Amino acid sequence: MKKNKFFSVLKYLFFLSCGLGLLWYVTQKQNINDLIYQFKTANYFWIVFAMCMGALSHISRAARWNMIIESMGHKTKLNHTFYAVMIGYFANMLVPRLGEVSRCGVLNKKSGIPFTTLLGTVVAERIFDTFCLLLLSFLVIVLQFRFLKEFLSENIISHLPIDFFSSYTVIIITIIILIVFVLGLYILYKMANKRLKNKPFYLKFRRIIAGFSEGIKAIALIKNKGLFLLHTLFIWCMYFLMTYLCFFSLGGTSHLSVAAGFTVLIMGSIGIVAPVPGGIGAYHYIVILTLTQLYGINEAVSTSFAYISHTSQGVLITLLGLVAFAYFFFQNKKK
Repeated sequence: MKKNKFFSVLKYLFFLSCGLGLLWYVTQKQNINDLIYQFKTANYFWIVFAMCMGALSHISRAARWNMIIESMGHKTKLNHTFYAVMIGYFANMLVPRLGEVSRCGVLNKKSGIPFTTLLGTVVAERIFDTFCLLLLSFLVIVLQFRFLKEFLSENIISHLPIDFFSSYTVIIITIIILIVFVLGLYILYKMANKRLKNKPFYLKFRRIIAGFSEGIKAIALIKNKGLFLLHTLFIWCMYFLMTYLCFFSLGGTSHLSVAAGFTVLIMGSIGIVAPVPGGIGAYHYIVILTLTQLYGINEAVSTSFAYISHTSQGVLITLLGLVAFAYFFFQNKKK
């Protein structure tokens, strides 16, 4: 157990170092006076406005999570799920992937809903959101294909020995990857089922998978699917506004289009899901690269935007996360 904890801490420190290293890399080559000027002249009304959109997205996410939980025969209050969601986001800022477990643990203690059931609903939610992200990514590629093709050709594709944009090449590579992935999963499943089927940890794993399966089925059992989809659309619209409204806080980005907002949102999401605490460094690097290479934005402006966009949402999550901790603390103290 101690050995596992040691490696967990070591892995955390490694990814934290990577994130801080990326942050230092994108910042050290900038003129600090230029960055200070950008921060001083920024219009903070738009930043606060973007934070408000972020808060609305979190409330909608909690309401949508409630719908999944209720479809499985359990009931809980919106304020409980909202505070659990905020604790989860806050935990994710500190340790990647801890948030999903944290919010389920908090709601389990507060409402008594089985932990594996809650974790299954979160997995179902994540799968659904991943599908939405892929759909948005496809739309961005279609809308911004000319920009993306030029960017990829200059920075990546020109170094490859094949014509990546050939339709035949894309089809062949996609088919090979899918075949290898499916075969790999099938082989691993057969090996595990044969050799580990009587092991306690494998049986526990199977129970967890069963909980996940229940969570995924829960979406199909939701009564008001239209409202569920409306919440999903609202959440992604708020995510978009969190990025797009920050464009207006800086003179150098205020002219960027709606399509650019979607592009930065998608590219920034890749940085956020990177295995570094809070996406620190990875988010900044990808967003700066997107703004400078795709849209020709000045590096000082791009760096300032990345800091403003990331920090504003980090502040919002920290404030709401602390409020959530205080709420549950005093509720437990009363009991």
